[in-house]
Amino acid sequence: MTFENFEYKGLHLTPQQRQSLEEAFRSARNFAESHDGWLVLLGPNGCGKTHLAVAIANHRLRLGNPVVFVVVPDLLDHFRSTFLPESKVTYDEVFETVRKTPLLILDDLGAQSATPWAQEKLYQIINYRYNARLPTVITSHFSLDQIEDRLSSRMTDFRLSLCIAITAPDYRGDRKPEPRPAQPNRRRR
Repeated sequence: MTFENFEYKGLHLTPQQRQSLEEAFRSARNFAESHDGWLVLLGPNGCGKTHLAVAIANHRLRLGNPVVFVVVPDLLDHFRSTFLPESKVTYDEVFETVRKTPLLILDDLGAQSATPWAQEKLYQIINYRYNARLPTVITSHFSLDQIEDRLSSRMTDFRLSLCIAITAPDYRGDRKPEPRPAQPNRRRR
């Protein structure tokens, strides 16, 4: 997933949907170049948030910059797995890597179980990065008023964060299916 293969021009979008997607694309590309502050991409499943987040990561990696990209429910699973006796890494090692990485991309915030432990861990990461002003990208299919206040207030601080709401629908349903090769008729026995 790169900026070059992010396709949105062929989609059947309203002018407002196209504008929100173009703004998200430009903002993601600008962030990839400067990686300063935070970029928050909100919108429905399949609108391109993850593609843009991965494009940022791939761009930064090509320049030799470290990036941690993680889907939030998977991150919490990684944390939990460090408590297993056979774990090769400690919880503190994983937690500190995520908290202090030069660029953190949290994909699908809000998809995790809303346990108190999970909320606490996410708050600790986001609050640390907010206070340290570390570059961060967050994607979510939830609106800001559906995200816990302690998190959303940091995500919307205009001094640090650019928050883009994508209104484009799921692109997967907007494509015409490719013709499938004809299957030979098979007789039933």
